[in-house]
Amino acid sequence: MKIRSVAVLGAGAVGSYVIWGLSQRQDIRLGVIAEGERNRRLQQGGCTINGRVYRPQVWTPEQAQGVDLLIVALKYGALPGALDSIRRAVGENTIVMSLMNGVDSEEIIGSRVGAEHLLHSLIKVASHKEADGYHFDPEHTVGIIYGELEPPYDSPRVQAVQELFAASGTRATVTEHIREEMWSKFRLNVCNNLPQAILGAGVGCYRDSQHMKAISDGLRRELETIAAAKGIDLAGYASKGCTVMPGTRYSTLQDLDAGRHTEIDMFSGALVRMGRELDIPVPYNEYTYHMIKALEEKNDGRFDYSGPDQEPTWAR
Repeated sequence: MKIRSVAVLGAGAVGSYVIWGLSQRQDIRLGVIAEGERNRRLQQGGCTINGRVYRPQVWTPEQAQGVDLLIVALKYGALPGALDSIRRAVGENTIVMSLMNGVDSEEIIGSRVGAEHLLHSLIKVASHKEADGYHFDPEHTVGIIYGELEPPYDSPRVQAVQELFAASGTRATVTEHIREEMWSKFRLNVCNNLPQAILGAGVGCYRDSQHMKAISDGLRRELETIAAAKGIDLAGYASKGCTVMPGTRYSTLQDLDAGRHTEIDMFSGALVRMGRELDIPVPYNEYTYHMIKALEEKNDGRFDYSGPDQEPTWAR
């Protein structure tokens, strides 16, 4: 098995890292899947990454159909609307890797295209958007971690993906414990991504405030209880993140800063749903979920009471 064609669905912070790394391979066909106005925009302007414009091919799902490897790098909220595009792009032998945050995108995609296409994976990259495109530090990027859920762990498709990334700028690591690695990153996101988004401060707040640490620890305990109930042992997994400055603002806070909706449904939203299914209380995650949803509503202008025709309300 050899990978000769790769399609990326989602050319944002995560997709940009993949495009940057695989653009160094001159012996593969590399394309971005896009439709409508986004297709035209990418064809005209390309993808600006670390100050340089990259021009992968731009394909519709039909043009990508049967690609050897499909990498899904979408925001969680965009996944439901993209499932038909994924279905149209996946051929009989297509490998699908989801680099989305959370722990359920593989299940969602697999329900549409077949679980046999999914090679479980995750990515760790501190990428952010600036006026001139996406930026990240290649030297301090952990990269992609992937592997089979069950033996054989050195399957032909694992070897093919390994060969693809080995000859590119993309850092990638094979693991025999991909489920634990995914949940370990999930834990990192829930505990470090969400509290700082509510506070509106850089990640140094966890180091400098016992109160922020207490919130982070509460979220962690609930997640680990859910994981244990699912048979996932996180005791030996301290997820390795990227070295960042104290002022770093992770994706959820970046979204709120920009007035966008967040991926809270993928994080605390998923844990609240799992908690109900397993009859496990998750009060820290319930509060965090509703608080960030309220901050989204604030960004949407729902709490703008500055107009002249406001009706009185009772404090209750």
